[in-house]
Amino acid sequence: MTPVVRLLLAANFAVFALQIAFPLVDYLGVFVPRLVLVRPWTLVSYMFLHGGFTHILFNMLSLWFFGPRVEDRMGSKQFAVMYFLAGITGALLSMLVQPNASLVGASAGVFGVMLCFAHYWPHHIINIWGVIPVPARLLVILTTVIAIWSGIGGGGGNIAHFAHLGGYLGAYLHLRWLERGRHQWKQKATAVPAPVAKRIEDWRQIDLTKIHSVNRDQVKQLLDKIAADGIGALTPQERLFLSNFVPLGGQPSAPTS
Repeated sequence: MTPVVRLLLAANFAVFALQIAFPLVDYLGVFVPRLVLVRPWTLVSYMFLHGGFTHILFNMLSLWFFGPRVEDRMGSKQFAVMYFLAGITGALLSMLVQPNASLVGASAGVFGVMLCFAHYWPHHIINIWGVIPVPARLLVILTTVIAIWSGIGGGGGNIAHFAHLGGYLGAYLHLRWLERGRHQWKQKATAVPAPVAKRIEDWRQIDLTKIHSVNRDQVKQLLDKIAADGIGALTPQERLFLSNFVPLGGQPSAPTS
């Protein structure tokens, strides 16, 4: 069991016990859209309240099943950020679409975890009710369709379908933010300093037809290596070898050995 998932499970069951013992906990923690400005903490506290044992059981089973693997992949800090962001966006989307609907439950955060699981392992088979095999990506698609259909009047009952969709939205935005950060880091890490770029450009100007056949194949292999893997793939000896074919003037020479 991973650290954040373990803490979330413990916190949810602890708060549920407090709900049973002290009904005031419900009043203080439930998310009521019209009161959000005077009770902003409820954007988070509602995620630890549940409407009954079945409600908390299904949410915590889902968190226990999907959460540890996602936390291992994302890291505990980013997993926690994603979970609470999914819960907050779930409340906000529900408030926008259903401004009179109060909320309790960890479903939005758990749905965010499910989306991340499907993002990282889209083809992993999930056995619904233990017997119906469904790929993780398809499960997210199906639950999205069901939530939209039910949320707009298809018989959603007392389920906050738009909170679930908001959970998916928050997790998706966090994944995009993480990927954007990794892309920027990769660009910085792979940026080629100007002197190195000049050297690569000089090497690209080497005319293979003017190189003696003794060296031609090796020069071609090294140029192909640069094209495929970058200058970092060359050993110091290989760089020195290529430099023999590019004099200071930038015009390739034709040494024979």
